[in-house]
Amino acid sequence: MEKQFVIVICGPTASGKTALSVELAKEFDAEIISADSMQIYKGMDIATAKPSIEERQGIPHHIMDFLDPAESFSVADYVKLAHEKIKDIASRGKIPMIVGGTGLYISSLINNIRFEESECDYAYREELRLLAQEKGNSYLLDMLREIDPATAATLHENNQARVIRALEVYRTTGKTMSQTQEESRTEPSPYEPCMIALDYDREQLYDRINKRVDIMLDMGLIEEAKNFFSKGDLPTAAQAIGYKELLPYLKGEKELSECVEHLKQETRKYAKRQLTWFRKDERIHWIKADDTVSLREIFEKAKKYIKICGNFR
Repeated sequence: MEKQFVIVICGPTASGKTALSVELAKEFDAEIISADSMQIYKGMDIATAKPSIEERQGIPHHIMDFLDPAESFSVADYVKLAHEKIKDIASRGKIPMIVGGTGLYISSLINNIRFEESECDYAYREELRLLAQEKGNSYLLDMLREIDPATAATLHENNQARVIRALEVYRTTGKTMSQTQEESRTEPSPYEPCMIALDYDREQLYDRINKRVDIMLDMGLIEEAKNFFSKGDLPTAAQAIGYKELLPYLKGEKELSECVEHLKQETRKYAKRQLTWFRKDERIHWIKADDTVSLREIFEKAKKYIKICGNFR
């Protein structure tokens, strides 16, 4: 069976994925499927750097801005929905383009990971959530590290929902999440991916991140965070970097400047984890970028590489 050609634009936060992907989508008559675990939620616009209607420039964006923050959404949910979107986009003669920084979403989709439906143990989930409240998220991650170091290495302690899910899978199936994923690689991928990421010197990337946070604050991030927390306990969506770091300020416990610096620091750490993830994938073609290189130059390099990948004339 002939494999479906897909373009993947991935990489760390603030590297310019949105602007590049929109230009490439116009060039190749593509539609974009988001691979961002937080841009799926409605109302979480500034914190997640969700592209505005103007930034999308008429290019359809799928799996974005459709879910209430109170609802959970697993990797398995994402893969199932993304498969459907790819099929739909291709059926209309357009090229599917996956764009985002959630490495687990991208690799699970492109590698055709099959997720077995394991049982849910809601009582155990609540037990773990209370344990995290008492002893901290790092305690849960240490628990996971004991039984499944491979999965623990891919997760941050603040990603409480996924840490709990990995512990729950082991509890209900007797198998680790990493073992389950390895066993799920039974069918070859139906996709022929052309994968591109933008490569910045770390200091330049960190500078872009710091500037982006300042822009988010100017756009109204504090008001968005206040509105988010007014809705009550939203454990899944609360993982988004941009809200919890501002909570001490909103509670009057810390100065704004201290919380903003913490937010920048956490975003830089997140970018570092993203880079570590994507560097492991040898299929990714890295395009060198810095502040002296224009979007047009990066676009031309990406266009050339995609044409080679897809055998375009």
